[in-house]
Amino acid sequence: MATLTGFKQDRAGLYIEKDPFSLLDYTLDWTNWMPTGDTIASATINIETINGDAAPLAASGSPTISNNTIATQKIQAGTAGNIYNIEFQITTTNGLKDSRNFRIKVIERQA
Repeated sequence: MATLTGFKQDRAGLYIEKDPFSLLDYTLDWTNWMPTGDTIASATINIETINGDAAPLAASGSPTISNNTIATQKIQAGTAGNIYNIEFQITTTNGLKDSRNFRIKVIERQA
């Protein structure tokens, strides 16, 4: 299982809250899942598209890989009140493939 920090869980699964204005890093640490000696070769992210969304949630740039086992993606925008499904996929240097899914709930954060 990939390590997920800062996420909450409800009946539908894992989610994290985000303000529409924020541009934040979303990171998955695959260390505990990764076989010894294997590393992440590539990572991709798929963000659900919601019809009629005026300010859709969007990836900013491409995912980055650090320490050979950690994948990070900057995500921006999103419409307050929408819940977006996210799929983070990796391929390892040994040809293994895996993915993790979570949701981003866009809310207007208060002080």
